[in-house]
Amino acid sequence: MSDWKYDVEDVGEDADDTPSDMFAEEEPLEPGSPSAENVLFVLLGALTVLFVFLHAIGVA
Repeated sequence: MSDWKYDVEDVGEDADDTPSDMFAEEEPLEPGSPSAENVLFVLLGALTVLFVFLHAIGVA
């Protein structure tokens, strides 16, 4: 018994190399206006990164 989950005999050497479509979206993404909560989190993240960067170089 092999330690591997699948043996070459189970899969075969001519197995399908294409990735599975498990996480594909059912409908295409469409642009829209961002919600206030999303904008708040993006700005909070940008300000946090800016503060950490300025603190690392000794300005803040």
